[in-house]
Amino acid sequence: MGIFNLFGAGTFRHGVHPPSHKAATAHQPIRRLPFPDHLVIPLNQHIGKPAKLLVKKGQEVVRGEPLASADGFVSVPIHAPATGRIRDIRLMPSARGEQAMAIILHVYAAATQEVLWRNPVDPGALDPQGMIQAIQDTGMVGLGGAAFPSHVKLSIPEEKSVDTLVVNGCECEPYLSCDHRTMLEHPRELMRGIRYAMQATGVSKAIVGVEENKMDAVKLLREHLHAQSDISVEAVETKYPQGSEKMLIKSLMGREVPAGGIPLDIGVVVNNVGTLAALGKLLPVGEGLTERVVTVTGPGVEKPGNYIIPLGTPIGYVLKQVGYIGGENEFILGGPMMGPSVSDMETPVTKGTSGLLVLNEPEIEQETRRIWPCIKCGRCLNACPMHLNPAYLGLLAAKREYEEMAQTYHLNDCFECGCCSYVCPSNIPLVQHFRIAKAINREQAA
Repeated sequence: MGIFNLFGAGTFRHGVHPPSHKAATAHQPIRRLPFPDHLVIPLNQHIGKPAKLLVKKGQEVVRGEPLASADGFVSVPIHAPATGRIRDIRLMPSARGEQAMAIILHVYAAATQEVLWRNPVDPGALDPQGMIQAIQDTGMVGLGGAAFPSHVKLSIPEEKSVDTLVVNGCECEPYLSCDHRTMLEHPRELMRGIRYAMQATGVSKAIVGVEENKMDAVKLLREHLHAQSDISVEAVETKYPQGSEKMLIKSLMGREVPAGGIPLDIGVVVNNVGTLAALGKLLPVGEGLTERVVTVTGPGVEKPGNYIIPLGTPIGYVLKQVGYIGGENEFILGGPMMGPSVSDMETPVTKGTSGLLVLNEPEIEQETRRIWPCIKCGRCLNACPMHLNPAYLGLLAAKREYEEMAQTYHLNDCFECGCCSYVCPSNIPLVQHFRIAKAINREQAA
């Protein structure tokens, strides 16, 4: 088993304990936002090859209809989030910073916006390969933020052997509570999705890991287990980044993913609770992923909550619906530890958008933004869950020794959780340095 603290909950060494800031949304039921007058639907809402366009400008589409098909195995289709007409197909702002090819969909205001395009399947009649294909047809990706195609993650190579599905219900990022509400409001769909994932991978058991600050979800999910001895729900310590795959596996099972390895190397496959709950809802009726639950919160939001939002909804429209306070704001897609900041209000909600966080910049002391030299205090070493040396990696980054960072000091084991930047008293943007180093190394390798 994993490391246990004084109270018996599984944990891992290092990590940090930032304020949770979840109270504003954790106890509010999921609500639905109205449809905007237009949607911006990028073709690259997932890791892998962008989807291949199926529609043309001026074409009418109905909600659920495929707009783009999967372009290869590591790709997923895109479905129409609303009934309307294709206004344009052009480059638009994206959460990644650069512009990306996107479909601009004019939404018909008079439409009922029910899903009119379905391809129902019988999950019980599918073999593992058929289940993988059915999952790809839904356009499902990891809804926790990584947006890795779900069918690829659940495809087990012949040379690998897996025995356990770990279901990630930690939601350790501050402010976010969409997974928590999903577990409380959609436990049946979650259990169904877990069964589909077990069927696709052939694993013999599943473990749902939930942080102990969500014991209401632990209790409810255990009530839905009934006599299912191959699925268990376990509480783990509330600590960031408990929701990281490697950390959660260590906490729940005591297994350690080797350096440079992946969970499959130790017989484990990991999926997010939001992903599996959506899969449990969509797959039996043959619908594609057209919307998702997003936590919209922060000091700058008048009506914080968890909202069902159509994919492609511009964040400017979301902010008008929930109200936001102040003139100078910072907008973050996801959580404050790992989410990217965006400035263009046409940036859309995509499959990987778990949160929209609005922070009032006037509340942030400008002095805290100044970067000071490293004082070699060692706080980043004690915080790093991967047991790296962020301080020395930062010094190498300043000297542009990017190759040495990767080859000698295991830069690629860093999953950019932000713990080092969070604890650094000198405000050194270590994670940003590491991202730049990785990008340059990838370019040189290519």
